[in-house]
Amino acid sequence: MERFTISLDEALANGFDHLIRARGYTSRSEAVRDLIRKEIEGDRLSQGEAPHCVATLSYVYNHHERRLAERLTTSQHHAHDMVVSSTHVHLDHEQCLETLFLKGATHLVRAFAEQTCAERGVRHGALNLIPVELNEAEHQHVHVSPRT
Repeated sequence: MERFTISLDEALANGFDHLIRARGYTSRSEAVRDLIRKEIEGDRLSQGEAPHCVATLSYVYNHHERRLAERLTTSQHHAHDMVVSSTHVHLDHEQCLETLFLKGATHLVRAFAEQTCAERGVRHGALNLIPVELNEAEHQHVHVSPRT
């Protein structure tokens, strides 16, 4: 473990302490580590240096929209190697929230998410990507591990 010192003015330090308490951190160190991880991985994603990922894609849609549910399901079946799981929630008599758990090549996951969110009747789409490394396992399958 490497240590470094950082100096903050009192207002910034107080604001940071308030933030980390609100988020449930027990130490400044763990909060700073998480902030650094988030920035490093965000930079890797934006630079195209994260070839593989796990992700969630959440979106709201009106299930009364003509054939939309069928189109979404068909799209998920075509991407069966990428779509690990889905969760479907009925928000009211018309609106549904769906969250898909995805894994695969980052550019393909992004393309699938963009295609899904572009479907007429889909609203409020949000993609959360987490870069991973692929590790060949001894038992004929691949493990995925967060990068940092």
